[in-house]
Amino acid sequence: MYDKSISLFQRAQQSIPGGVNSPVRAFKSVGGTPIFIEKAKGAYLYDADGNRFIDYIASWGPMILGHAYEPVVKAIQEKAVLSTSYGAPTQLEIEMAELIKSMAPNVDLIRMVSSGTEACMSALRLARGYTGRNKFIKFEGCYHGHADAFLVKAGSGLATFDIQTVPGITGGVSNDTLTCAYNDLEAVRSLVSTHKNEIAAIIIEPVAGNMGCILPQPGFLEGLRQICNEEGIVFIFDEVMTGFRLAAGGAQEVLKIDADLITYGKVIGAGMPVGAFGGKRAIMEKIAPLGNVYQAGTLSGNPIAMIAGYTLLHELKNNPSIYQELNDKTAYLHDGLNKVLAASGTAFVINRQGSMISIHFSEQPVTDFASAAAANNSLFNKYFHAMLKRGIYLPPSAYESWFLNNALSYADLDATIQATAESLAEIL
Repeated sequence: MYDKSISLFQRAQQSIPGGVNSPVRAFKSVGGTPIFIEKAKGAYLYDADGNRFIDYIASWGPMILGHAYEPVVKAIQEKAVLSTSYGAPTQLEIEMAELIKSMAPNVDLIRMVSSGTEACMSALRLARGYTGRNKFIKFEGCYHGHADAFLVKAGSGLATFDIQTVPGITGGVSNDTLTCAYNDLEAVRSLVSTHKNEIAAIIIEPVAGNMGCILPQPGFLEGLRQICNEEGIVFIFDEVMTGFRLAAGGAQEVLKIDADLITYGKVIGAGMPVGAFGGKRAIMEKIAPLGNVYQAGTLSGNPIAMIAGYTLLHELKNNPSIYQELNDKTAYLHDGLNKVLAASGTAFVINRQGSMISIHFSEQPVTDFASAAAANNSLFNKYFHAMLKRGIYLPPSAYESWFLNNALSYADLDATIQATAESLAEIL
């Protein structure tokens, strides 16, 4: 069934560390051989062996309207004949920035970069430059890319490989990274008190997606906002996953919380390698060439990524019903999964926010990394393979949120629910 994927994986390991270019793709958490994808269209992935899968990864979030969305493909084709990179300013960059500003709250100025990792790294540097402080607070299980400062108690990939400390991260970097459990406001207050006038930023996934989908408890984000106001701390929302997915204005709009800086990733390139960070004018004006906090990149504002992202975001802005359709589909899936899981007799928790959802085989609520890690994740691994066998492609880790795309039909959702019922009957 996966003969070509097996062969390709064996070949890849001769040239690529572990045979993959991003660790979670290796299937080490769930076991087995990774599936090598040949193409995708709409809600479906097609592997090298010709198997079709209903996709719940959506390239880790950005394919909100499905794969190979025709207006995006056409826009890329038209722009590519004009060259793929200039290393110089373009009018399109201005139009992209204006479009993002028109959709996202609290974005007065925005700088394009080449990835979500780079966006978060640059936002943290900016917060440090703006405040003159070095330390920052992040939350256990939240993943903000692989920059050194963020790999202290990070989520998803590190959790998948059970990596608690990362060689190559210096003690000085680790000492400046303060961590708290997600949803633990009192722990944040304690850290801020202990490190008075030393903390530059608090960075958070407003809805976490790197320990499964984890929702902020009522009052948590509001409390963080108040602390930042009182202590002169820059509040950074990592919206690489939630930006333009939960709503046109992202998590800020849905949760009604104002951030000082916001980071975005591949969604603003419709899946192309791109990112951005933006926020309040007084802070963003510290970035070079206006200020002395340096950040640069030859591919920042790349024209192919910009036209792809502009086309997607323009569609989302002008058709707000897309978000209701996505939310309705996710709620329908949630209800169906809830019924079949309840009927199976196994302990489970389903977390959902908008079009992000995850299943945890747990007897307790899953509200942070510790409770996500305490779930029966070996059962999830069996569930993953049982679903894959039935043509459903889930994230290959219990520590990842699922992402729905609007190309999914209700028939696809019914097939997913039915596959879950069959899978549970097989593995329990």
